[in-house]
Amino acid sequence: MPTRDVKPSEAAADQPHKARAMAESFGADPERYDRTRPRYPDALVARITAAAPGPDVLDVGCGTGIASRQFRAAGCTVLGIDVDARMAEYARGHELDVEVGKFETWDAAGRTFDAVVAGQTWHWVDPVIGATKAAEVLRPGGRLALFWNVFRPGPELAAAFAAAHREALPDSPRNPWARPTLDAYGAVFAKVADGLRDTALFGEPEEWHFDWEATYTRDAWLEQLRTSGEAGTYRPEQLADLLARTGAAIDAMGGEFTLPYTAVVVTAERAEA
Repeated sequence: MPTRDVKPSEAAADQPHKARAMAESFGADPERYDRTRPRYPDALVARITAAAPGPDVLDVGCGTGIASRQFRAAGCTVLGIDVDARMAEYARGHELDVEVGKFETWDAAGRTFDAVVAGQTWHWVDPVIGATKAAEVLRPGGRLALFWNVFRPGPELAAAFAAAHREALPDSPRNPWARPTLDAYGAVFAKVADGLRDTALFGEPEEWHFDWEATYTRDAWLEQLRTSGEAGTYRPEQLADLLARTGAAIDAMGGEFTLPYTAVVVTAERAEA
């Protein structure tokens, strides 16, 4: 198998894989995380499994096992890996096989897989080192599939949530509702694709898009909002203010709203050895 020496990506303030405290904060309440986080479209899971040469899947950053359970239901044999022991323990409670570790330094012990997947987590992985590691554990012709749910609010919803965020957190450097999220995620997808190209171990990356939507009540949205990585960085009074202002905005909409999503997959095939 061809390999090459890989140095860590250059440090930059906008590289989320460097934000380890945030990356490892999601296990504070795994039950809430699992209950409130959105699932992925069945069509996404079906396309990834159809593109893989077999059913053996490694789920990187599996968390509570949301994506792992979906791939298992599609007939795959799934091994999960997560850096947070609390998340791994919760996933094991759903009869999933999960190991604890940081993917870039994880010892695969000679095991290989037909697909390496990561749902909502690959931005926490060094884009070049992670891609190289994925190539090492993929069988020739195996599929790397990295996917995210990206919310796409309409103008009125985006404006209401942006105002709540701005009023509660006036000094925050980032307002997630201030510009179209597919545009904001575009830099992430480009960095991921460049990481795959830099290894010279994959075919040309592709993007697959799957549109879907979910309807949220006030309480359901506020519960999910608590599970974001940034929520864990706010002071308690800031989070309480954000939740109150966001809740008031939802009340003004009648107590619930429908949120369109696009699930985006950045994917490439492992080159033949």
